Amino acid sequence: MAARDIVVIGASAGGIEALRDVLAGMPPEYPGVVLVVVHLSAGGGNTLAAILDRAGPLRVVAAADGAPLVAGRVYVAVADHHLLVVDGHLHLRRGPRENGVRPSADPLFRSAAGTFGPRVVGVILSGALNDGTPGLQAVRQQGGVAVVQDPSDALCGGMPTSALEEVGADYVVPAREIGPLLGKLGAEEIAAVGPPLTGTVRREVISTEREAPVRDAEHPGVPSPWPCPDCNGVLWEIDEGDVLRFRCRVGHAWAAQTLLHEQASSVDAALWVALRALEDRASLLRELTERAESHGRKLTARRFRAESAEMKESIDLLRRLVHEEAPEPETVDE
Repeated sequence: MAARDIVVIGASAGGIEALRDVLAGMPPEYPGVVLVVVHLSAGGGNTLAAILDRAGPLRVVAAADGAPLVAGRVYVAVADHHLLVVDGHLHLRRGPRENGVRPSADPLFRSAAGTFGPRVVGVILSGALNDGTPGLQAVRQQGGVAVVQDPSDALCGGMPTSALEEVGADYVVPAREIGPLLGKLGAEEIAAVGPPLTGTVRREVISTEREAPVRDAEHPGVPSPWPCPDCNGVLWEIDEGDVLRFRCRVGHAWAAQTLLHEQASSVDAALWVALRALEDRASLLRELTERAESHGRKLTARRFRAESAEMKESIDLLRRLVHEEAPEPETVDE
């Protein structure tokens, strides 16, 4: 027999506040291990563990590559490294970004599910978009338990809402109730062995651990028509259960909602580049018009002036697009 003593937590915007509430409610003699991923920028430093160490009774430390798991301890992913747990040890990998971030919750959740099966409790806290949703699906597939912060309790409800709608949860509670809940789950006796690891999850865990590209013959899913936003390679579509996601040959991975958001950002960037190019051309046309007029070349000046007028119309149109006002918030009838 075993216990649900491996907790993996994913959080993003608003997640530090939620983590403080979770850790404040953990029992002092908690018998398990807690592993935490919060989205951190590459140059964001590694002070998060020190901040969270003051939140509750458990010791919180920054994850170190190769460190063994110690009961009653909280391990926090460090900046610019995915956190994995394999064979009872922590592994830090600078593999491809997932959902546009590194560290990402999904690699941690998948590796924990593959190693510990039903012993794992996956927790999704406050955050935007849907990092952690595919990983939580892997946890549930391997017999683990899913705990999701009530979206109404989260500062940013995107990640909890995505997890609930696409994967579901065994418990949906406010952050302050998650710590005591984890204590109760850690005392449960369960079967130590869960269902076999799916081929897709196994290949993804191995690929992230080895930091190696995947050969086409081994790639999970089927080729899609969309390029990877990070490297412009072909994205392979992985459609298992209710969670649609994508992964390229070198390993960049995207949940569908995050990919859509990234595409929107690319369109916005392209519009600004186009606007800058048109502004540059309009500026050159004005200078050429003035030079033609100063040298008495009236026909040439008239042609440049007409082209400049057409350019102004294009610039005005693009400016309206890039400065488009945000939509009015929807009203809800009481």
